[in-house]
Amino acid sequence: MLKARKKAIIHLFSAIKTAKLYSGDHPLFNDTIEKTYLSLKDALTNKTEIVVGMVDGELACEEDIYFDLSRKLKSSILYLSERNIEKIYIHKAVNKDELREFATLLSSSKSELSKDSQKVLALHGIRNIKTGKIKDDSPFLVEGTEDWQILQNRYETSVDAYVRSMESVLNLEDLDYIDLRFNLLNVMESFVGRHQEIMSLIAIKNKDLLTYVHLMNVAILAMHLTAKLGYSKDNVLDVGVAALFHDVGKMYISSKILKKKSKLTEREYSTIKDHTVLGARILNEYSDTMGILPAVVAFEHHLRHDLTGYPKVTYLKKPSIASYIVSICDVYDALAQKRTYKNDTPPNEIYEIMIKDRGKLFHPEILDKFFEVTGVWPVGAIVSLTDKSIAVVREVNEGDIFRPKVEVIFPPEKKRFIDMEAERQTIEIAAPLNPFAEGQEYLDAVRR
Repeated sequence: MLKARKKAIIHLFSAIKTAKLYSGDHPLFNDTIEKTYLSLKDALTNKTEIVVGMVDGELACEEDIYFDLSRKLKSSILYLSERNIEKIYIHKAVNKDELREFATLLSSSKSELSKDSQKVLALHGIRNIKTGKIKDDSPFLVEGTEDWQILQNRYETSVDAYVRSMESVLNLEDLDYIDLRFNLLNVMESFVGRHQEIMSLIAIKNKDLLTYVHLMNVAILAMHLTAKLGYSKDNVLDVGVAALFHDVGKMYISSKILKKKSKLTEREYSTIKDHTVLGARILNEYSDTMGILPAVVAFEHHLRHDLTGYPKVTYLKKPSIASYIVSICDVYDALAQKRTYKNDTPPNEIYEIMIKDRGKLFHPEILDKFFEVTGVWPVGAIVSLTDKSIAVVREVNEGDIFRPKVEVIFPPEKKRFIDMEAERQTIEIAAPLNPFAEGQEYLDAVRR
């Protein structure tokens, strides 16, 4: 019975994740619902109902706590808790239509279930599934009022899930691709267009995870740009996955070489350059699961637009659009992360550095589009203005990437919103403030 309940929980959570990723008539979603229904019937053979609980991030059913599943399904537990669900009651009379509707409902806006979950479930024809909380007096999370701690938890949970996925690939083990895409979709919905704000999360993270954090940020930037280029959600997620794994080859290279401060020997430099070929070989083993795009991007992301990069190729075929996108986002985030632990590289200087390689390292039109949607001064950047006030960038002006919309946060008497494109004759950005130095005192305002 313990094994049957555990299997039912795995299938139920898989159905919830699949509903988030695919349409209701998708074969994969239908297959997951069928498996969930059959496993629940098995688990309910001698019972009227089962109750799945989530207590302090741990999964429980009846008197059993599943510590192993809790880590594996951490992102799904957080996803449900944000929808005020800490208990799921499933009656033995449950049918496939109810399971399908329940999973689909959970993939929609979290505010709907926050109001009156039982009434909402009933309105959707769901009679044999109920949801609840461990403590009824817990505050509801209302859409639009998420605090920074909640977003931080969501980000860290996604990084943890990504670490598990990378470990699976490095060990040539089976990859939970649905869980990977589910996490990417959650990250995309929460953080796309908020790269500068993410930077303030990194300062408190374990330095051993900086590589994973960097790759997660590259994926977020890449998904943002891909969406702005007009690609579908599936294509956006495909590019996100490719971005996450584009440097997998480096994970196989000795950290002693990668962190060496003195000049690399010719052999060491050659070893590093080989990471593109190695990464492509590794990811090619997962082409049945992830498709061929991750392997392609791993191979091409250092080719450069002018094909003077590596690995050396004998054909004159330009890299894929995805490789161009990942290359731009990789360099941008690497420069931005210097602000957290190396020399200060302000946003305007990052723009100047990258624009010099327009048409050489970077695809010119895609680079232009990147800064059109990201701005020279990205959302969340802290800046001083020519009137001596301090402001936070709140929105990019795609018509003029140098003149964003800002919110003045200091001094208090000057607080207001300014469209710098509309007021180009009266006020300018004087200088950026490093959020980990002179701008640190204003970080709380950035996160509001």
